[in-house]
Amino acid sequence: MESATDEQPSLHDDTATDESRDPASILEKELVLVSNRQPYQHSYAEDGNVEIDRPAGGLTAALDPVLRRTGGTWIAWGDGEADGEVTDDDGTVRMPPEEESYTLKRIWLSDEEVSGYYYGYSNRVLWPLSHGGLWKPEYNDRHWARYQQVNERFADAAAEYATEESLVWFQDYHFALAPRLLRDAVDDAFVMHFWHIPWPGRETFRTCPQRQELLDGLLANDLLGFHIDRYCENFLDCVDECLDDAFVDRDGGEVRYDGRTTTVRAFPMGVDADEIRTSSEAAGESFWREFQREYGIAPGTRTVVGVDRLDYTKGIVDRLDALERLWTTDTEWRGEFTYVQKANESRSLIPEYRDLQQNVEDAVERINERFGTDDWQPIVYIDDWLSEEELAGLYRHGDAMIVSAIRDGMNLTAKEYVAAQTGDPGVLVLSDQTGAHEELGDHAISINPLQTDDFATAITSALTMDDADRRDRMETLRQRVEANDLTTWMTDVFETARRLQRDE
Repeated sequence: MESATDEQPSLHDDTATDESRDPASILEKELVLVSNRQPYQHSYAEDGNVEIDRPAGGLTAALDPVLRRTGGTWIAWGDGEADGEVTDDDGTVRMPPEEESYTLKRIWLSDEEVSGYYYGYSNRVLWPLSHGGLWKPEYNDRHWARYQQVNERFADAAAEYATEESLVWFQDYHFALAPRLLRDAVDDAFVMHFWHIPWPGRETFRTCPQRQELLDGLLANDLLGFHIDRYCENFLDCVDECLDDAFVDRDGGEVRYDGRTTTVRAFPMGVDADEIRTSSEAAGESFWREFQREYGIAPGTRTVVGVDRLDYTKGIVDRLDALERLWTTDTEWRGEFTYVQKANESRSLIPEYRDLQQNVEDAVERINERFGTDDWQPIVYIDDWLSEEELAGLYRHGDAMIVSAIRDGMNLTAKEYVAAQTGDPGVLVLSDQTGAHEELGDHAISINPLQTDDFATAITSALTMDDADRRDRMETLRQRVEANDLTTWMTDVFETARRLQRDE
């Protein structure tokens, strides 16, 4: 069975926080965190001994130090092959091993549950639905039943630990129903939810047969967070459209429903800019010389970078089309730069994702055969694992980075690239369909990833930008990324929760 954690990590890791900006100091209640992905996973080493895989990035790495400081409980899917060997009969294990400062409660899922809840309803209905119908959702009663079943199991687990003194925080689209199920058992806990992907417009959302059940579940939260204001507005539109007995206060960003008020707010997620900068500097020039040697990039060749999960929302095929158009129409660019695509396999048990991976690999092969020479390969395709330091080094040495998502809740790789620009800075080419564009678009080169000719022109603009403009743009982007980092995001969420609790 494929694990949901089998992906190359991002660099938005947070292993320590400045005391004055410590989100843990804001919490006034015990935290009960519910996520699909677990912070620690146990596996078997080659010698048969059990080893532990620590959080490699993202929200799991960011929240681990918070729970270390505050205690509490983290509830997640136990998907590691050796998880059961180290877990108590009640499904718990104290974490981290060297401190044992909080409880990790593992939920065991059968293959049928994973197939229906995770690969089925979560990723073949809610993911495409939330991304605006780029891929048609596949509504299946069996998958919906599994999604309900697993949400109930996670809600029951949360109810075991949640009291009126708890703050329960659900993560993402895997648990839309769980807040309502929890309310039925523990009404007095403060419950909040962060939806890490876009929320669709009302015309898209109304096609979902389970739209009322999804909204009912989410409106059991006291606080519901999205990345940007537009997703909040879309959510309020959908509530207004689908629930006759809900009162929507658009100016206040609130919904009154079923005797409870849900506050809806935008919290743009950031990255750990300090950690990425440190990793970028540690990589150094020696890393880059070795990287060029390993992948056949001649010294002095300029480099354009892309780092993506293999997901149809990321616009990778459209990006390759734009590069092919550029090398076709502007022949002087042949041999002048190499495009490096770092691709992370994702959800490969879903046929459409396997098809996408094949389409990307076919396009890379076609372009290399068409334009490549004995001395120059247009595209270097990497699906090898890169360490955090190596990934930061790749970002640092990219003369430009292309983020061409057709739809993306935020896109943290764009911010990672900016944070890693510790040397001679590059240029960010950024899709206007990403949440990150709200913060970074005015100092990046904006693209519509579906307009191939304009996209190709944008790549040329990035590579020909004069030095002063390039440095000024990147300095502004860097200041924004550093000021709105991952710690700031968590602090904003917890401060808002604390304010709402005090207003109750």
